[in-house]
Amino acid sequence: MNNGGKISSKYVSTLIFTLLFFCITVNSSARYSNLSRHHSTLSNDSIPQKIVATARDTVPEDSSLTDSIPFRTDSAGQRTDTIHLAFSKDSLDGPITYSAADSVVLDVPTKNVTLYNKANAKYKDIDLNAYEIRMDQQHQLLTASFIRDTANRIIGKPKMKQAESTIESDSMIFNMKTQKGITVNSLTQSGEMYVMGEKMKKISKDEYYAFHGRFTTCNLDTPHFAFRTNKMKLINKKMAITGPVHPEFEGVPLPIYIPFGFFPLSQGRHSGMLAPTFNVSSQYGLGLEGLGYYKVLNDNFDAALRANLYSYGGYSIFFTPEYRVRYRYSGRVNFNYQLTRLLSDNGKSPYQDTKTYSLSWSHVVDSKARPGQTFSANLNLMSTKYNSTLLNNPTANFSNQVSSSIAYSKTWNGKYNLTVSGNHSQNNQTGLVNVNVPSIGFTAVTIYPFAPKELVGKPKWYQKLGIGLNTNVTGLTSFYDSLFSIHHLLDTFQYGAQNNIPISLSLPPLGALQISPGVSFQNRILSRKYDFGWDEGKQKVDTSFNKGVYFANSVSFSLGFSTAIFGTFQHFGKKSNILGIRHTIRPTFGFSFTPDLAKSYYKNIQVDNLGHYQNINLYSGNVYSAFSPGTFGGINFGVDNNLEMKVKSKTDTTSGANQKMKLIDGFGFTGSYNYLADSFKLSTFNIYFRSTLFQKINITASTVLDPYQYDSAGFRLDKYTWQGKGGFNAGHITGGNIAISTSFKSKPKDQKKADEEKKGEDSQLPMTLEEQQAELNYIRSNPGEFVDFNISWSVNISYSLNFNRVLKTDYKGYMTNLTSSLILNGDFNLTEKWKMGFNTYYDVKNLKIQSLTGFLSRDMHCWQMSINVTPVGIYRSFSITLNPKSSILRDLRINRNRTFN
Repeated sequence: MNNGGKISSKYVSTLIFTLLFFCITVNSSARYSNLSRHHSTLSNDSIPQKIVATARDTVPEDSSLTDSIPFRTDSAGQRTDTIHLAFSKDSLDGPITYSAADSVVLDVPTKNVTLYNKANAKYKDIDLNAYEIRMDQQHQLLTASFIRDTANRIIGKPKMKQAESTIESDSMIFNMKTQKGITVNSLTQSGEMYVMGEKMKKISKDEYYAFHGRFTTCNLDTPHFAFRTNKMKLINKKMAITGPVHPEFEGVPLPIYIPFGFFPLSQGRHSGMLAPTFNVSSQYGLGLEGLGYYKVLNDNFDAALRANLYSYGGYSIFFTPEYRVRYRYSGRVNFNYQLTRLLSDNGKSPYQDTKTYSLSWSHVVDSKARPGQTFSANLNLMSTKYNSTLLNNPTANFSNQVSSSIAYSKTWNGKYNLTVSGNHSQNNQTGLVNVNVPSIGFTAVTIYPFAPKELVGKPKWYQKLGIGLNTNVTGLTSFYDSLFSIHHLLDTFQYGAQNNIPISLSLPPLGALQISPGVSFQNRILSRKYDFGWDEGKQKVDTSFNKGVYFANSVSFSLGFSTAIFGTFQHFGKKSNILGIRHTIRPTFGFSFTPDLAKSYYKNIQVDNLGHYQNINLYSGNVYSAFSPGTFGGINFGVDNNLEMKVKSKTDTTSGANQKMKLIDGFGFTGSYNYLADSFKLSTFNIYFRSTLFQKINITASTVLDPYQYDSAGFRLDKYTWQGKGGFNAGHITGGNIAISTSFKSKPKDQKKADEEKKGEDSQLPMTLEEQQAELNYIRSNPGEFVDFNISWSVNISYSLNFNRVLKTDYKGYMTNLTSSLILNGDFNLTEKWKMGFNTYYDVKNLKIQSLTGFLSRDMHCWQMSINVTPVGIYRSFSITLNPKSSILRDLRINRNRTFN
């Protein structure tokens, strides 16, 4: 229709819409009804007649249309076309990409596009999938729904994703302009929380209102448990706020209502209360444990305050601030003060009070923060009775050794290295505390004074002469915690220094023989000199000391020879899986000379009324002891053995796929013989053994063999054990240790799941030693909460034996100290959902079980139940816990604890 030489805006918009539709149809992946999905072009015959007729009737056939567009002439005389188009108000501000597996139907008069079967529509950050999607351009609405097949199964349930929010519904209506919508029977997930609503209204990208809402952490369509409410508001990744709410289990509501609910859904850290657990102890009374508050101060700092409260009046306070700056440093401080009030058994007072404390600080600096410098701290200070008063921690109850360390190091271009550190050790059984502060070490790498700066060709032998430097300065004080005072600390403080200048020369090998000459000079600075004397009246050795600055020196010369001898045995037969065994022998032999510069550092005194004398070191109580007395001029010798086996591969038959297996990692001995000594020329023999049998059993062992005879009091005689009557005797074993450990477990039921869990563990940030110890203590106290049903069974065995022969404190003979223990733990699946496990510590020396804990765990899909029992230990205990697996609801637990003395 011609209207004054202008085209009606109605006709222009219709024409543009039709042309845009043609362009979209040609380039989209959709197809029309009864057309091939793979057609890349469209003909007039392929367009539905309804669309073609509408397009033809919309545009009039008037030749004046070609002259109806005005022109203007620019300054260059050229004519430029300018088209003025009036877009309708219902136009979208972004393109829509859509596709369907079955068909796309366009209704031009109503401006509706309907997609069928695996329909998908994308608009900005909205991604919608359903069986049927209808796009109403006129009202800017998206409508999605599903269908049921002949078996009444749902096909193509609507699912929409926008930003980090995903919602799945039976039906869905969404306004693309206002970003609002209404859904029916909807399910959305926010972190670990699943939120369902009979009817939900979406008012923004992350905000929803729900009617007849239900939320849970169970991922089943019919969850095992849920919380029901009539009204609810959900802010994705932040919080859920409800009206009156009540729980239900297996669809059965419980008559427990609260007026409103507030459920945090935010990821990461957020402040809040820490729920307690209930405990009952015959010695402590009724208790609330773990009650506290967690506060996030900023992105890098947070703190937690917890308390344990008991009905008898005892309490514990835990304050734990933590800091972390990514790529720079991280750390944690943990301070604990506790008043332990137990029922008294002495009859004088009803209770027995004990005040103890514990302070720990861990700090780690990222190696990338300051290249060439490192700093780390692991500080642990506590009262000697702190571990023995801990409740429900049988492992800590038997831990008597506590240590700390703080260290700083700096390297200059790889040539010089400075280390400044402080160390602390504490024996909770004796109460003795040793503090080693400061400990300064300086090392200069070996320099070669005769080597040219730019070496050309093969170096001369004298150019391999190297000189090094190692210097250590140490301060040390020891005290009993019950006698601690600043005056006592300063009075017992000692200092010492040690300098070592090694000179080495690497000579060319003489065939298979490697020759290594060397010279070493050592100097030590000491702060105390002791004096010993026999008191005839008291029949004991008196001891006194003087403070001052004392020096001890030593120099030694050595010439060492070493080589390697190989032997192979391969005659096992063609059918044998063993291809060969290789034996490697590495003997060492050397000459050394050390003049006697330490004669004045020792004093030969009487030690008992039987007339026995002992050569005692006058500087034995210092940070560094004096050097060994006597002139040494003799030989040093040793032999090391290694045994390997090559076997056929069970999975790969190629020749290069054979497997090497170490049978013995190391086995040998070392010793020396001093030709210049007037007595006891042959030294003791140090024998060692290391092996990892079948890559499963770790064995380490060592012992000291003394080749001399003893008298009735245990003192050595200058006479070999194989001399005299009684036959051959290789010597007396004076000390040694052996440690055997192994672990066995079944293959994972789901290897993919096991690999994913291992990958997740590897991707986590490294934990400090204090964090590892805290987590390990919790796991040991609550093993039922950390079971892995993917592993059917596992067993861990560890055995240790230590013994040594020491001089008695009164110098009247020797005694042997022996410790032996067996640690056994494991678990196994009773069924696919039940697991049982145990952990025990057995004192082999006293033939007594010191600690025994067991657990029984039940996997209940979204819940878990764990029963922990400690029938043997300082404190016997029993606990049962039923709680959801989700970390969001970790404080929603049913807990019952009982502790017995």
